[in-house]
Amino acid sequence: MADRRFFSRTPLRATACACCAVAAFAIGATLLTAAHADNTPAAADTPAPSAAVQTVRVTRGAVSQTLVAYGTVAAAAANATTVSLPYLARVTRVLVQPGQTVARGAPLFVVQADPNAVIAWTQAQSSATLARGELARTQSLYRDGLATQSQLAAAQKALDDAQQALAAQHATGIAAGENTVTAPVAGVIAQLTAAPGDQVQAGAALAQLVADNPANAHATNVSLGVEPAEALTLHAGDRVVLRPLAPALDGLQAQGRIVLVGAAIDAQSQLVNVGANVPLAGTAFLPGTRVRADIDTQTGIWWNVPRAAVLQDDRGHYVYQIAPGNKAQRVNVTVKVEHGNAYGVDGALDAARPLVVSGNDELEDGMAVRLAQTKQGDAQ
Repeated sequence: MADRRFFSRTPLRATACACCAVAAFAIGATLLTAAHADNTPAAADTPAPSAAVQTVRVTRGAVSQTLVAYGTVAAAAANATTVSLPYLARVTRVLVQPGQTVARGAPLFVVQADPNAVIAWTQAQSSATLARGELARTQSLYRDGLATQSQLAAAQKALDDAQQALAAQHATGIAAGENTVTAPVAGVIAQLTAAPGDQVQAGAALAQLVADNPANAHATNVSLGVEPAEALTLHAGDRVVLRPLAPALDGLQAQGRIVLVGAAIDAQSQLVNVGANVPLAGTAFLPGTRVRADIDTQTGIWWNVPRAAVLQDDRGHYVYQIAPGNKAQRVNVTVKVEHGNAYGVDGALDAARPLVVSGNDELEDGMAVRLAQTKQGDAQ
């Protein structure tokens, strides 16, 4: 009897210990789960990713492609006047210098006609005097019946010829001694080709005078060189902004228009010559000034957006606008022209929605955005 009681109680104690162990494990697991739940935020409470961006207003208007060319300020060929003499002469004095501004009628040179030219002028005077006297004598004889009608007509013809020859000599301005050559128009002495002591032929240039004629809007006074492929995009009337290359003149500029686009390639420069008319009177753009010209061409009506707003991937160019609810919206665009720090683009942009210009490289389509300090003004 004693032995059966001993063996029957032992399994009961083991069973009780096992139950306690299971209960303790369950309680510990419950406490661990609760602690983990307290330290882990709910998925619904995690904020959506967003990016801080800056925006501008987008506008639509005329935008041009900017083409850069280089050249020099030159005398407008339409305003240039060559000073010359119609007779052989020797230059005794030069009264002006290149770059000097002169008024109309101002003395330029003192010359002395060649002796042979003076003799021709003197002979023309003598011939006219002789022909006049011969006509008077023939008229007297004709009245007395001692000369015929044909003799009278011949005397009249001789006088007419002598007077025409004398008028031609007077037109040359030739005279014995020294003569002063004056400026035919007001302007600037662009070039002197004669010096004291030079013997100049009839019709040879003594100087070139450039008249100031701002009313002539078709005169070319700026010569530019443009790459052949780029010259195909230029047209007469395109706007040009001129800037000097000299550092001392930095900040100066003048505006004008293209008036001539060459149809051939220059053999020396391998560029196409382009002429512009830019009003330069009273400016520091003197003839010979080396200049840079920014030419506006291919003008069209496009969306005007800053360069920073335009991104590119394997699908092409695109921008981001802010849709309602502060969501980034990708808009695919086509770049048409470049102008300074802006593009002229075509695409389905909305003028009422801000255009992202900073922070756009972090965006994805539909991503939430935070507006940082918004840039003022329209896209430039």
